[in-house]
Amino acid sequence: MSFTPALGFAFEIRAEVADTLHIGNGDGEVTEFTPITGGSVEGPRLRGTVLPGGGDWSSTRGEVCELEARYLLRAQDGAVIDIVNRGYYRPKAEAPDQFDGDLQVSEAGHYYRTSPVFRTDAPAHRWLAETVFVGLARPDGEGAVVIRVYALG
Repeated sequence: MSFTPALGFAFEIRAEVADTLHIGNGDGEVTEFTPITGGSVEGPRLRGTVLPGGGDWSSTRGEVCELEARYLLRAQDGAVIDIVNRGYYRPKAEAPDQFDGDLQVSEAGHYYRTSPVFRTDAPAHRWLAETVFVGLARPDGEGAVVIRVYALG
């Protein structure tokens, strides 16, 4: 018997960002930091805000950019949730625009995926720390990165 895991839409994070800061060049690598200044969380399983103060560290080697963002969310009920979101961004010519219903969740020509991990002791949100997630990310063109977060069932 075959089993295929399913992804269910949980929420979307809109992380507002400031200008990227150059940290340095290494052996074929560029390291940068992008401050996260705020944002929102909207969806059927979580609503709230992105708290200012976190950021996204990136290392680019050739065309592949490895990302590691760490920031805090505040749920509507006031609970604070820590997120570490690792992923990759790279050009991928054969990647099409992708949609979830009518909503475009990724751009043609780009592979931009993340694996968010959450920590909290808030009972109402404990499920976040006990679930595997996949994020489809895209820039919004207005100083933010949007990550559509799906729970792996």
